[in-house]
Amino acid sequence: MRFGIVKCHGSGNDFPMIDARELSLSGDEWAAVARALADRTGPVGGDGLLLLVSGDDRAAFGMVMRNSDGSEAETCLNGVRCVARAGFEALGIDTATVRLKTSHADATRDADLAPGVYTVRETAGPAGLSTAAWPIHGAPERLVEAVLPMLDRERRFTAVTMPNPHLVHFVATVDEAELVRLGTICEGAPDWLPNRANVSFVEVRGDALFVRTFERGVGLTDSCGSAMAASTYAACLTGRIAWDRPTVVFNRGGLVRAFAEEDGMVTLSGNATYEWAGSVTVNLTTETASDLVIERHFPDEIAAWEAAKRG
Repeated sequence: MRFGIVKCHGSGNDFPMIDARELSLSGDEWAAVARALADRTGPVGGDGLLLLVSGDDRAAFGMVMRNSDGSEAETCLNGVRCVARAGFEALGIDTATVRLKTSHADATRDADLAPGVYTVRETAGPAGLSTAAWPIHGAPERLVEAVLPMLDRERRFTAVTMPNPHLVHFVATVDEAELVRLGTICEGAPDWLPNRANVSFVEVRGDALFVRTFERGVGLTDSCGSAMAASTYAACLTGRIAWDRPTVVFNRGGLVRAFAEEDGMVTLSGNATYEWAGSVTVNLTTETASDLVIERHFPDEIAAWEAAKRG
């Protein structure tokens, strides 16, 4: 089956994106497409697959995000920005509510983060603190800077849903090997955490945050938008930064502007950068991609984002 795709990224979180509003594939088939296109050894590669889909009575359009293992995520805030851009351009608008798997996000075209960087502001939430919603079996109803002995007997975590599940741990310096160790435990879906979780180590750098995430269904990733949102909320909740105060959140892939409100709503403003557009064939049986044809490149957007990252 042949698909038109746009290769895009939000804060370095890169995806092939498909306009699926007129396509009718089953969930299993879309999972196969995701595994084929997000395969880093294949012709496309990415942290997952984004689909622009139809909206509902509240939303102008929707987003489906499939992780690289084919599983469907509740949200992907870096992906929302890319899908919002595609939806804006398809419908000739610059603001919309976006339908997600279990919630909605509000998105609008924002002032450029840096010259030439297409920027979208998104507000999502409310962040949740109930561990029963995950569930985390054997945990208290709320886990705020507390030990989760099933995972680690010393480190303190804050459990936040955004609406996908995040365990946030504040550190002086990120230890990637330890992050991978803990993330791998969660990725194994142990009895106490059947739906897995994203795990983030967060450094407070003055007025800014640096977030490193082991993402559910993906692994160690250069960027995770919902992790940046959850980390911003957790930093406010634990008194590390103030509510309603804009801050810069960095990751390996770049940066966003962010602020959290006490009602749990979190706003991120960041890039939605296109790299190239083309088409590719996916064999749904073998879950492989082939015959990639790139029809258009976006060198100016790529250069603008690289300049923004350098500061």
